[in-house]
Amino acid sequence: MFKDNLIHLRKIRQLTQEEVADRIGVTRQSVAKWESGETVPDLEKCRLLAELFGVSLDDLANYEPDENMGMALPPKGKHMFGLVTVGDKGQIVIPAKARKLFDISTGDQLVIVGDEGQGLAIIKPEYFLSLAHMIEKEKTDNR
Repeated sequence: MFKDNLIHLRKIRQLTQEEVADRIGVTRQSVAKWESGETVPDLEKCRLLAELFGVSLDDLANYEPDENMGMALPPKGKHMFGLVTVGDKGQIVIPAKARKLFDISTGDQLVIVGDEGQGLAIIKPEYFLSLAHMIEKEKTDNR
């Protein structure tokens, strides 16, 4: 996984092995060995690679694209949980990985907001209210 992710990230950013090597302070041969799977970089070099490509260290090392979606590594902090199907009453099932990551439990309430140009978003009420208070405060402070 690591070597495939490294190759993919380098190619989509149109960097040569030498450019990657220069940016993280190693030789081009080191990058070539990592991409061939012959060796793996130490943790510090992995961290530098993750920063260079703007992905999480975990995704750099472990990300496997969904066979159905074929999605590339997501940017750090961004997630693609897969497709969900809308039921006949408009219900969706939030994938287990998303529920765990965002601490969503049975019985929790969520706010659904939408933008006709960009789509829907699901937000926990406390974050939505916090954002609304910040916007209101900004408007008050600017008067």
